[in-house]
Order: sequence, then C-alpha cells, then structure tokens
Amino acid sequence: AALVAAGHAALRGWWEEVNESPAWQDGAFFSLTAAYALVSAVALIQLVRIQRRVPEFGWTTQKVFHLMNFVVNGVRAVVFGFHAYVFLLQTKVYKLVLLDLPGLLFFSAYTLLVLFWAEIYHQARSLPTDKLRIIYLAVNSIVYAIQICIWVYLGINDNALVELVSKIFIVSVSAVALLGFAVYGGRLFVLLRRFPIESKGRKKKLYEVGTVTTICCTCFLIRCIVVWPYLHLMLMFLWRF
Repeated sequence: AALVAAGHAALRGWWEEVNESPAWQDGAFFSLTAAYALVSAVALIQLVRIQRRVPEFGWTTQKVFHLMNFVVNGVRAVVFGFHAYVFLLQTKVYKLVLLDLPGLLFFSAYTLLVLFWAEIYHQARSLPTDKLRIIYLAVNSIVYAIQICIWVYLGINDNALVELVSKIFIVSVSAVALLGFAVYGGRLFVLLRRFPIESKGRKKKLYEVGTVTTICCTCFLIRCIVVWPYLHLMLMFLWRF
C-alpha cells in the first residue's frame, strides 16, 4: 500500500510538473501540429491522386471526404501551432469557436464516411438510398445551427450554464457519430464476411472497414469520456450556487 501511495504521489507530481511547464506544453502542442499537418498533407495527396486518376467522375463522396479531411486536420494544425495566441484571446467565445469548430468539421467528415458505408450497405441489400443524403445534410445542418446559436449567445452573455450546455452538446454529437459507426460499420463488416472467401478484395476491404470502424468508435468514445469529467466538475460548481 505504501509503495502504491508513493507511486501515485510521484505520478501526480510528474503530471503537475508537466502541466505547469511551458516547455512541455509547447512540445506537446507542436507535436500535435506536426501530426495533424502530416495527416492533412496525406489527405491532400490522396485527393490529387484520385482526381488525376478519375477526373471524369466529378466530386464523388470519396473526394469530398479527403477534401474535408484535409481541411479538418489543416485547421487543427493551425490552431495547435498558434496555441499561445489562441489561449491569450480576451473574448472567450472566440477561443471556444477555434477549439470546437475543428471538432464539428471532424464530425461532418467522418459522418460522411458513415454515409458512404450506409449507401454501400443499402445498395447491397437492395434498400432505398435516396433519403440517406438528406438525413446526412439534415443532421449536420441541425448540429451547426445549434452550435452557432450557442456561440452567439455566449458572445452576448458569457454564461457558465450555457457553456455547460455547449459541452453536453459536443458529447451528444460525438455519441451520434459513435452510434453511426457502430451501426453501419458493424453491418458492412458482417455483410463483407458473408461474401465468398474467393471474392476479389474481400480480405482487404474487411480489414479496412473493421480497422476504421474500431479506430473511429474509439476516437469518439474517448472524446465523450474526456469531456465528461469536465461536465461533472461544472455541474458540481453550478450546484453550489
């Protein structure tokens, strides 16, 4: 017990040192900048390659996905690269917009991938696909409309309760994306497993769908888990008043 307590104290001391160290903070943020810039560059290269290979098909779902991936990760790289200036912003709502907007763009990009998988699944099962894009556009329009209203209100009246609502909303959006990946990623994975073993590209697509579904579900789940303690602390703070 004494050893565990000592280890816990040492870990807590290390974390406090890292959390309060400008050098560690800059290193973490600039590492994230490099990682997001790399992913953004890869998405742009993929988009150019696809466009050069099949220019006659116009803006397909796949091309739009890579474009959105390029934008999302590019914005993240810029925000993390200039984090010192972002955190120094006097108007709190500007800071919230810069920090939360990339998350919404990430939601739009990866729900587009869910739409792509949903269309494949519906076509394979001879189900109608005409309403899927309408649902995608409607969900994203509602999400952005609600978030913009929250930002506008916070810009007029900096309210702790509305900020809490904003965090709950972000968790809800992440939960919707998680559900979409779990449902259509899972369905498409099961569908591919039923294909004949000798089907061309079956193994590759099965691995691709399974891996992407697992990674995306994990990412959105972590986002929900990370934000939840913050919500708990804010609820306790508001409960006192």
